[in-house]
Amino acid sequence: MVLGSNISIQKTLYEVLSVSEDATYDEIRAAYKSAALNTHPDKAHTTLESSVPSSEQQEFLSVQKAWEILRHPASRADYDKQLQSSRQNIEIIASEIEVRDMIIESTADTVELLYPCRCGDYFSITSCELGEMGISVSGDGEVEQQASDSASASVVLGCGSCSLKVRLVINETP
Repeated sequence: MVLGSNISIQKTLYEVLSVSEDATYDEIRAAYKSAALNTHPDKAHTTLESSVPSSEQQEFLSVQKAWEILRHPASRADYDKQLQSSRQNIEIIASEIEVRDMIIESTADTVELLYPCRCGDYFSITSCELGEMGISVSGDGEVEQQASDSASASVVLGCGSCSLKVRLVINETP
């Protein structure tokens, strides 16, 4: 499924079969049978001998794949988890914080910056992770240098337990 020349839109398996995500097994099976009949290569009078599948063959193969995954409760549950996870990758930022808002924990070789989440766990980042971004933080939380010409940077941090995310805005200490 390609829109334009460079934009690819991936349909969910539910969209391939034109059913809702809470469809029953019987609804999925009926939608599969209908889609399989409508997209079958024999109906389009194409041959399967071509080394490059036609768009009709691709559509039929997508219908087959959707059925193979959605027909079994275990594989459907796994797919639903992956689908939900991919949707959560869209970053919705709960708030913005600064280094001065964070708890600083220093050990002999690293500094860890922590910020409490409302779930009880923490958002965290280490000096090593910041170092990979070209940012150096001292043991007392002072931003000492940045690789870029900009006086500030930001990074999105996920909570260790829940799905909340915050944006850590890092301003260079003068």
